[in-house]
Amino acid sequence: MKPDVETILKALLDSMGAVYKDISEVEVAGQQIYAINVDDGKLLIGGHGDTIHAIDFLVKKIVESKSPAPAEGSPERAMHFLIDVNDYRTRQIKDLQTKALMMAERTRSFQYDVELSPMSAYERLIVHTTLQDAPNVKTESQGEGHNRRVVIRYAA
Repeated sequence: MKPDVETILKALLDSMGAVYKDISEVEVAGQQIYAINVDDGKLLIGGHGDTIHAIDFLVKKIVESKSPAPAEGSPERAMHFLIDVNDYRTRQIKDLQTKALMMAERTRSFQYDVELSPMSAYERLIVHTTLQDAPNVKTESQGEGHNRRVVIRYAA
């Protein structure tokens, strides 16, 4: 039986003494998001999103620990959801999608490859997913470690 992410998230927030209005479950860019609605999100978001990333990490680890072990030979279980506060991460996803579509249009217009700045694996996944059905372009990741980036290639 899969653990209830919302129940775990509420328990974590309550133990932190966080005051929140509600938690809703939405889907953005194919990603399941548990959105926390609060009056002042600064405390739960933190500087550069550090706190919300930590909450996300903790909830995923708790869910993982309460999930049944994967069958032998099956791929590792992955926690495919995000924790968000006052649409902070949702806005980041939408901004990244807009940038990807704009760069794809530039690639098509000028018929040359566009190399994006280095991104996290999660951000690269969003770009690849956003452009997977875009006409006349294909995406690939290049580079190593912190310098890994998406290249949008023109494909006639």
